[in-house]
Amino acid sequence: MNVVSVMAHQDDELMCLGTMIKLKEMGHKLHFICLTDGSMGMVHMPDMSREEAAAVRHREMSQLAARLDATYTCLGVPDEFLFDSKEIRIALINALRATKADLIFTHFNTDYNLDHMITNQLVRQCAMHMPLPMIRTEAAPTETTPAVFLTEPFSGFEFEATHWVDITDVIEEKIALAKCHKSQDDAFIAAFGEGMGIDHWVKNTASRRGEQCGVKYAEAFRPMLSRGLVKPYSILP
Repeated sequence: MNVVSVMAHQDDELMCLGTMIKLKEMGHKLHFICLTDGSMGMVHMPDMSREEAAAVRHREMSQLAARLDATYTCLGVPDEFLFDSKEIRIALINALRATKADLIFTHFNTDYNLDHMITNQLVRQCAMHMPLPMIRTEAAPTETTPAVFLTEPFSGFEFEATHWVDITDVIEEKIALAKCHKSQDDAFIAAFGEGMGIDHWVKNTASRRGEQCGVKYAEAFRPMLSRGLVKPYSILP
């Protein structure tokens, strides 16, 4: 099975990374797609150029993907300026077809960041279009549509989980991989203080979801309720 994280920014995959680690351990192939270049993510270093910031974010995400033997594709849209357009739809359909996605993780439809919300809308459309032969891309159309699950938004507002995955046995690996995003770890510490880095955030979020389902650490999801994207079988680990 091909498992694909389709997110707006480099580090957004952290909301499903533990589950993806478990799926890799089961023998499935992982892929990461980021729609933007992440160049607005250096809030603790505002004088850094957007080009340099994008290079840092790209390097960090590439390192994480490499450690999981995963592919990584960045569509390169300027961060915080993602819009639905014909061009971005074609690019995303092509990227998804290239992965032969069976399972997609993406953003919840309500979130604090508009890039996240636009990504959700794009995935809804582009996942449905993956098999359509009338839409021509470099990658060939797929035979069917993938299952799509939505990840918890950073704020958690309005998100009612329906599925939980126990990630207790992979929490330390998830934290180690999250540390690939050093720029974002530094940003967390700059914003919230020492001891409040990305590792604290990962454990705190996973602990809260774990309490809901009776385990130490968990990730929470809900399916994208759309024709063709809901499957009549269990697909999460």
